[in-house]
This record gives sequence, C-alpha cells and structure tokens, in this order.
Amino acid sequence: MTRDEPLFLRAARRMPLDRPPVWFMRQAGRYMPEYRAMRERYSLLELCAEPSLACEVTLQPLRAFEVDAAILFADILLPLIPLGLELRFAAGEGPVIDNPIRSHRALDALSHVDVSADLGHVFEAVRMIRGELDDDVALIGFAGAPFTVATYAIEGGSSRHFLQTKQMMYRAPDLWAGIMERLTEITVAYLRAQVEAGAQAIQLFDTWAGILAPQDYRQYAQPYSKRVFAGLDDLEVPLIHFGVGTSHLLEDIRDAGGDVIGLDWRIPLDEGWQRIGYDHGVQGNLDPTALFAPVEELTRRVADILRRAENRSGHIFNLGHGILPTTPVDAVKRVVELVHAASARSSVRT
Repeated sequence: MTRDEPLFLRAARRMPLDRPPVWFMRQAGRYMPEYRAMRERYSLLELCAEPSLACEVTLQPLRAFEVDAAILFADILLPLIPLGLELRFAAGEGPVIDNPIRSHRALDALSHVDVSADLGHVFEAVRMIRGELDDDVALIGFAGAPFTVATYAIEGGSSRHFLQTKQMMYRAPDLWAGIMERLTEITVAYLRAQVEAGAQAIQLFDTWAGILAPQDYRQYAQPYSKRVFAGLDDLEVPLIHFGVGTSHLLEDIRDAGGDVIGLDWRIPLDEGWQRIGYDHGVQGNLDPTALFAPVEELTRRVADILRRAENRSGHIFNLGHGILPTTPVDAVKRVVELVHAASARSSVRT
C-alpha cells in the first residue's frame, strides 16, 4: 500500500485523495462503436474465449476515456461451462442454459472443474491486459456471487420472479446447499487464479441478491458469499461487493464481506455509506439512465453524488449498475471529466 499505487487502489484502501477514481461497470460494451464492430465478427462467448480479443475489448474504453481502472472482459457465467452446463446467448434474450440444474441427478452429473485448465484463457487475458495497462490504471478481476450464478443455473437463464430458484430454496434445501457448495468452491479458486495472474482488485457481483428478503438472504445466500470473501482474505487485494436493489440488505451485504460496498441509485450515497459504516469504502452510485439526461441535469447529478461523498476517503465513483447499450458515448466522457474536475479539494475527510 503506497502512494505510487493507482488511484483506484488507494481509494479502495481508503487513503486520502484529491478526487475519487472513476470507472464504469460494463464500460466495455455495446454503446461503443468499436465493440459493436467486433461483435459483428465474433459472438460474446468467442470474445471471452480468445485472450487477445478479451484484452482488446477490455482496453477499448481506456482509449476513449481517462478512467482509473480497467475491468476484465468476461462473463459471470463462464465457470458454468466447464461444469457441463450448455450456455448460449440468444439474441434479445440474454443467457440461456439448456440443461439447468433442478435435481440431485443433475447436480451429481456436473463435471469436476480445474480452473487452471478449464478457464486458463481467462487468466491469460488477465496477464495480457496487465502487460498493456499504464501503471496508473488498475485491473479489476471479477466473478458472480454464488447466489446470482445459481439463479441462472437453476432458472435456465434470466428471470422475473425466480420461481424455480425460490422453490428449490424452500422445498429442497439440501439440493440448494449442494449447488451453492459447488459454486462457492469454484468461485474462490477462479478469483484466486485471477489475482495470481495479475488482477489487482476483485469485484463480486451479486446482481440478484436484491430479490431476497433479509431473512432469506441471511439463510440462503450470505453464508456462501462470506466463504468467498474469506477464501480471498490472504491475497491482500481490495475486494468490492456489489448488488442491485439491495438497500434493504446493506448491513447484511457488508457483513458478508468486502472492503468496498457497491451502492445503487435507489439510496442516497451519504445515507448508504452511513449505514454501511465509514470503515468501509463505497462505490457508486449514479443512475445509468442519467447518462441520457441533458448535460445540465447530468452535471447536477454527478455534483450531488460528489457532495454527498463529502470528500471522504474511500469513495469510488461509478454507476449504480452497468452502462446501458444505447448510452451516448459523449455522456460517459462527460462524467469522467466532471469527476476529474473534482480535484484540488480544500479538505479531505477520512
């Protein structure tokens, strides 16, 4: 932990800074013409499977904007493929799994996963990206939290009501536990290997944790997220814990683990941070749709988040979720410029 580290890492460690770092979830994606051009030639899974392509997509937003961190281009569902699940991405539907896990027989049929062999292309991409990054830009690795990945594996894709998932939780808790045990084990190994390959921070995406009531989160999801964070504790890299629609779970998510807790736009940043505690950093929390607002309104909203952060150490500026596919590129650039302008502050709070 030195002042020569990238700004992003120093913020994640809650060191005093002149301004918060800024990066965006899904900062590489369909809103960028460079990415759309690549998708005309390659499928999403092809981009993820070829390290040189994953590296190129990761670097695209860094050439367009002065963001303070890169995030590995991958997908949270990649670890399901070596398990034997048939993952594909259907146009207009998102991920589809043709053989979801809904029985003990299906669970028992899952393959053993050796992350080094089965997901080696991901780690090679990490090494390539680190070799291309400037010293002042951090590289974030990531994985889906066991609960969120389990919802896809059980539902067979995206869901509105998560009926299959919740029925299994309530009616077949032993089957649920078996699936979560497998996913937790793989997630820890997968993230450790990313760090060993060169990732300088880790973000755990529990995108769908917000669908759970607090008591269900504590019983069916939190124990496994805790084990993921505990399994990474000795690596001494900053850990970020992210969820959507989790205002009712903030304290529980904090207790599950992470040095930095993601906040979405449904709760004011200052209120969320106070609930989490100032011994943690926070990441967020601009509404992604604000990037479609007039410049004056976008400027006001960015300034409001910075004001609520109160110059306190540990704030990483981001959206409350990922960049939407039709987002204007100029709006993303504008946000970066606004955050960068928030420097030379008269005081820094810790």
